Amino acid sequence: MYIKEQYLYMNNQTIKAVVRNYEQNDFAELLTIQKESFPPPFPKELLWNDKQLHNHISLFPDGALCVEIDGVIAGSITSLLVNYDLNQPMHTWEEITSNGNITNHDQNGNTLYVVDICIRPSHRKLNLGKLLMQGLYETVVHLKLERLLGGSRMPGFSQASHLLSPQQYADKVISGELYDPVVSFLLRCGRTPLMLIPNYIEDEESSNHALLMEWKNPFL
Repeated sequence: MYIKEQYLYMNNQTIKAVVRNYEQNDFAELLTIQKESFPPPFPKELLWNDKQLHNHISLFPDGALCVEIDGVIAGSITSLLVNYDLNQPMHTWEEITSNGNITNHDQNGNTLYVVDICIRPSHRKLNLGKLLMQGLYETVVHLKLERLLGGSRMPGFSQASHLLSPQQYADKVISGELYDPVVSFLLRCGRTPLMLIPNYIEDEESSNHALLMEWKNPFL
């Protein structure tokens, strides 16, 4: 069981946030948040459904977190355990997450893999994504895992694809020359880029590419 209370600040006011494991009673709200967070052209078939959410809380509840503001769920993050070999890094989102069902969750895995993170647009100024990511970092330490890993979308690439290749775009975002809503956010969260993975997920904005990004357990 994970629960953490933290005060956030916006417009010189304190706002209390609660990060906790999400439960079946939260499903309807989580599905609504998915729709708000990933509007078209993001594929509708990649949004959560009840079966997937049930798998998340039954197979690996430690990896299923949400954040509440004033009793209202404002975002969630989901993960699973995998045995990951950095010498064989190529994979797709569908392969490593069992298409979001996490039926391949390995309780003896060495890596916490991020399946999804989403924050309500109305709450994005509160840095709730960073708070949820910190929750998973703490889970990595608590479970004595080697790392947190995940493929980052690059939605800003769609506006630069006529000038840059996916690798050139990723390099410029990493160097700070360009800003990407997802990659730049994860860099601020402490994630380290490893490599670009083509054909990672059906994602028009990212040209189906993802930037694999890691957070190593500093205690190992």
